[in-house]
Amino acid sequence: MIRQTKPREIIIKTIERAEGPVAVEEIHARAAGELPGLGIATVYRTLKLLLAQERIAVVEFPGEPPHYEPAGRGHHHHFRCLSCNRWMEMGERGCIVPWLDGSILPGGYLVEGHRISLYGRCPNCADEVAPPG
Repeated sequence: MIRQTKPREIIIKTIERAEGPVAVEEIHARAAGELPGLGIATVYRTLKLLLAQERIAVVEFPGEPPHYEPAGRGHHHHFRCLSCNRWMEMGERGCIVPWLDGSILPGGYLVEGHRISLYGRCPNCADEVAPPG
């Protein structure tokens, strides 16, 4: 059995509390707020361990470093705020593309999976740029 250390506990909770997938640097910054002196190497080692235990999953976004989220959340999509740069999960709705059953594809094509990332502004950032009404 693998020992549950204070740094591991904080790193796991940091990932679980995030609204969406988080990159290593963000995990480190948030966890170090709770545990000053936490090293980036500890974060990397813990992520490797959590991946091996299948407690977290890697989320890949084009042109960005790997992001991490808790495992077992099922198929879902992500939204990126272009103002605050945070990724958020759209998991409570499941798949937003119900027509990917192959009915829109020419004959012979079989969809085996997809990833969709939406971009825009989160409610907090949209309020900041909304024109006064």
